[in-house]
Amino acid sequence: MSQVPVPVTALYAPDYPIVTERLRLRPFNRGDVDAVYSYRSRADVAQFLFDQPMNHEECAEAVRARASQIAFTTEGDKILLAIERIADDRLIGEVSLIWRSVVDQQAEIGYILHPDVHGQGYATEAARALLVFGFEDAGLHRVYARCDASNLASARVMVRLGMREEAHFREHARFKGRWDEDLIYAILQDEWLAARG
Repeated sequence: MSQVPVPVTALYAPDYPIVTERLRLRPFNRGDVDAVYSYRSRADVAQFLFDQPMNHEECAEAVRARASQIAFTTEGDKILLAIERIADDRLIGEVSLIWRSVVDQQAEIGYILHPDVHGQGYATEAARALLVFGFEDAGLHRVYARCDASNLASARVMVRLGMREEAHFREHARFKGRWDEDLIYAILQDEWLAARG
């Protein structure tokens, strides 16, 4: 892979690509639009997201925005990477780490996978790789994740990452015409490092 041009102002950025046993996490590029459309256009993917299913043009715009989201420079920055399966070079989803607080050293992790590859451990593998970066390179103190309370598959990923449930917000907001219930999971840096041995 060619050298990724990380902004000179970046405080923290992974070495790209991030390679795991089965996956390659890399910045998005304009050739990814069709692959992203293949899952972000689906109602079953959008049901737990703030977005509605995206059309092709919206996916192209999203990919264009994601292509530059590769480093932490200031609070609110996102590292949003394509998840590519090494075995066949197929883009199967995306994983994100958002720098929510500089002072409190906190970030939020998230993931979206194509339904074709659900249940194969890819979300856990990709998120774990970003947690390594967050805790061991960027020096984060706490990373949290959230999901709809009915999205049990996502909650199971959080548990496999070593996160604990911290909150269950019941009917706290209107979301897509219904009352929303959210689960919040989190892990601290010392817990992460202790589990890594």
